[in-house]
Amino acid sequence: MKKLMALSLGLAVGLSSGAALAKDKLTLQLKWVTQAQFAGYYVAKDKGFYDAVDLDVEIKPGGPDIAPAQVIAGGGADVIIDWMPSALASREKGVPIVNIAQPFKTSGMMLTCLKESGIKSPEDFRGRTLGVWFFGNEYPFLSWMSKLGIPTDGSDGGVKVLKQGFNVDPLLQKQADCISTMTYNEYWQIIDAGISADDLITFKYEDQGVATLEDGIYVMEADLDDAAKVDMFKRFVKASMQGWKFAEEHPDEAAEIVLENDATGAQTEKHQKRMMREISKLTAGSNGSLDKADYDRTVASLLSGGSDPVISKAPEGATSDKITSGM
Repeated sequence: MKKLMALSLGLAVGLSSGAALAKDKLTLQLKWVTQAQFAGYYVAKDKGFYDAVDLDVEIKPGGPDIAPAQVIAGGGADVIIDWMPSALASREKGVPIVNIAQPFKTSGMMLTCLKESGIKSPEDFRGRTLGVWFFGNEYPFLSWMSKLGIPTDGSDGGVKVLKQGFNVDPLLQKQADCISTMTYNEYWQIIDAGISADDLITFKYEDQGVATLEDGIYVMEADLDDAAKVDMFKRFVKASMQGWKFAEEHPDEAAEIVLENDATGAQTEKHQKRMMREISKLTAGSNGSLDKADYDRTVASLLSGGSDPVISKAPEGATSDKITSGM
């Protein structure tokens, strides 16, 4: 009897160890550095939501020199977070990535200007210097300017584009009349620098009718033909959305989890908690599924580039509901 009990115990331990080893490893490449913009994923990892669906998720921070589409194309990630304009442009250039989920429902992108510049409407951009992010973030801006009929080559009647770093210095140092900002990040950096909100004027892409989808979840198209990977992606998206909803309901705790994962120590508690509250406004209303109307609006905006659109034709196969169907 003792031998049987020992054997049973040994089998139980072995099965337990085997189950632990059986977790699927998944690497997630973020679009930017560790911050509340990606809180849902850090929360899902910290709270054990990934563990609960047998996933061992590695979260790789991004940065100014990291293009998520290139990372996944090179085999450095299983899943990436990217903005749809950048993702669709990458797809047209030959990187077959597909949107499988869309946690961000609303755009947080803006142009922020000093009121003293005299700019009151988008038509006043003509002849001005505007700070623009590149590395794929320029596409919504270029689409907007094309819709307005404003050249971006610095010619008469156009705008001069300043290749903006990921800071607000061009506005503070008055090198640009307006700069790119996000509702949850750079705008508040300007405020923290001592400029009053009353001294600023903002133009939200959402309000201008040119908003394009931002942080979405993308995988390689071929992986959607692999039943095991499809199952893994389903578990990942489900647990990630659980993380996002927890973050919406507990913004301060979510921000603290982000801070615990910031290896650089560059983030502050005040900024991350404020950022998380703003991010919650962008993820609110999303269950992870991509809304067709939002997708169609994004594609239409990217195609409205006149002689130089962001994408040259409507994409085919750029999205899939195989992962979120039934969520």
